[in-house]
Amino acid sequence: MTKKKAKEIVALLEQLYPDAKAELDYRNAYELLIAVILSAQCTDVRVNQVTRVLFEVASTPEKLASLDIETIERIIKPCGLYKTKAKNIKATASLIVKEHGGEVPSNHAVLMELPGVGRKTANVVVSNAFNTPAIAVDTHVFRVSNRIGLANAKTVEETELQLMKCIDKDQWTQAHHMIIFHGRRVCKARSPMCEICTISPYCKYYKKHFKESTS
Repeated sequence: MTKKKAKEIVALLEQLYPDAKAELDYRNAYELLIAVILSAQCTDVRVNQVTRVLFEVASTPEKLASLDIETIERIIKPCGLYKTKAKNIKATASLIVKEHGGEVPSNHAVLMELPGVGRKTANVVVSNAFNTPAIAVDTHVFRVSNRIGLANAKTVEETELQLMKCIDKDQWTQAHHMIIFHGRRVCKARSPMCEICTISPYCKYYKKHFKESTS
């Protein structure tokens, strides 16, 4: 897709979702990091319910690192994959304390060295907590971007690179949030609401299926 068309799509998304932002509840970089790790294969609503309890007893990396693993597992169990996630967030909190003076690192590469932190998680943290432009490709961003035609990729890594090329850098973070909003509200996985979608004139998926349905 050309940068011109991508810019027009982003402008439409801005009209639809002017207040798009992360829907995880957090007060600082530490809480955001832990929430994003917990969000793997879990809804933001459920994560927010769990972190409300978790951060009451572990409001800092030091406090989380000092909790026994069984207590962490019990609190975060509703998030799913709780044994792996408990192990990761405890280890991550310990490393933040021991190697980073209790502060979440703002460097993308350093973040990715923490247990349970992949590229998507690191992108979310640097963009939302440290105002570093980044596009985090989750399932919604991957699906919507490739369905519309903003990207034509088979992996999240390729999708991220293609989005970075067609979207202006100063819009990366906001575009990420707006695409997620669109994926949750309109461009759903199983039943995309093409009939009400204002992006449909640009959409590769819509053009293909609309043609097929009218031919």
